[in-house]
Amino acid sequence: MNPVNADPAELAKFSDLAHRWWDPESEFRPLHQINPLRLAWIDELASLSGKHVLDVGCGGGILSDSMARKGAQVTGIDLSTKALRVAQLHALEASTAGVSYREVSAEALAEEQPASFDVVTCMEMLEHVPDPASVVRACATLVKPGGWVFFSTINRNPKSFLFAIVGAEYLLQMLPKGTHEYAKMIRPSELAGYCRAANLDLAQTRGMEYNPLTKRYWLSQDTSVNYLLATRKA
Repeated sequence: MNPVNADPAELAKFSDLAHRWWDPESEFRPLHQINPLRLAWIDELASLSGKHVLDVGCGGGILSDSMARKGAQVTGIDLSTKALRVAQLHALEASTAGVSYREVSAEALAEEQPASFDVVTCMEMLEHVPDPASVVRACATLVKPGGWVFFSTINRNPKSFLFAIVGAEYLLQMLPKGTHEYAKMIRPSELAGYCRAANLDLAQTRGMEYNPLTKRYWLSQDTSVNYLLATRKA
């Protein structure tokens, strides 16, 4: 049996905060703020309505829930039991149709359900696992030929260290200290390499920027800190 591609310390970190996932003023405020941007970008490229969608590393379900509200049939998967309970509870309370959650790794689901989804999303997760290339391969296995796979993560360079760790975690206190480890951040060239090796064609790259004065996020061509990749399976 293959070892699970997860860091117990990372799972514990997010499990401890699970009850705060849906509080827009909590540690997860940045996720609530960027979600409309992520959702619109994914929907523009992949047209979510009527699609079977898998959200890998779904956490408390912020993106999963919003994609279901766009008319997709969404399965959210994660390895944090507490976060999944929160996601399920929110779906019940909000009467969100078309979304379900499972505690399973991307690799295990890829063995069970290859080529089963029209769209796969894996957002803000790759920088938290021991082997990100393994997750990329699993996502490529899970999507149907011609389907879309979306990733977002954080670049690894001095600017991203300054902005994503020193700025966001210590100075602005937007995120809990220790949310990100510099060594686990992934350069766009590295992620693009993982995608090519998994037979995913790069379709679009976007950066995500933040102005701490206006507290506004927007998508741009600047991938130096936060960035998103849209890929398609050949």
